[in-house]
Amino acid sequence: VEPTAPSVDLGTGSGAIGLSLAAEVGRAQRQPVEVWLTDRFPDALAVARANLASLGGLGGKVRVAEGSWFDALPPELAGGLGVVVSNPPYVSNFEDLEPQVAQWEPVTALVAPEHGTAHLARLITESPRWLVSSGALVLEMAPDQTESMVELAKAKFGEVEVIVDLAGRQRGLVARV
Repeated sequence: VEPTAPSVDLGTGSGAIGLSLAAEVGRAQRQPVEVWLTDRFPDALAVARANLASLGGLGGKVRVAEGSWFDALPPELAGGLGVVVSNPPYVSNFEDLEPQVAQWEPVTALVAPEHGTAHLARLITESPRWLVSSGALVLEMAPDQTESMVELAKAKFGEVEVIVDLAGRQRGLVARV
């Protein structure tokens, strides 16, 4: 991936993924990297901003934008992103949530239409237009969604790899243009 290309964490929530990306990639490159944190919920962005403020030195290169998925980004970023990451809502509305999850996370951060795959499919479909030629999409999903989302990604990307979690379950994908 092009080192100077900005990255984006879509549906950032608390900002944990995007801020980690900014900190770790910036440390590896020995210079600040531009990372966008987007979410459609103002309350989530308030938490992301507070977490950003607590990190101090990342502030100049981390941008926070309100909006749904790519709609939150300036149009001039299209074709210029190095990495798109997201842990979108992917729980089916037919699933029962564990009580410890349901009481700490808003349902909108967890549940998605179309058996949990609506947001995943949208991100896979729209990402290629936003990525540089060496860019990558990284998504988390449920193990039972991986096969269909990998098939969709193979139709849009040149290379698709499955991410396996520590328990050996297929939990996501990395797709490269």
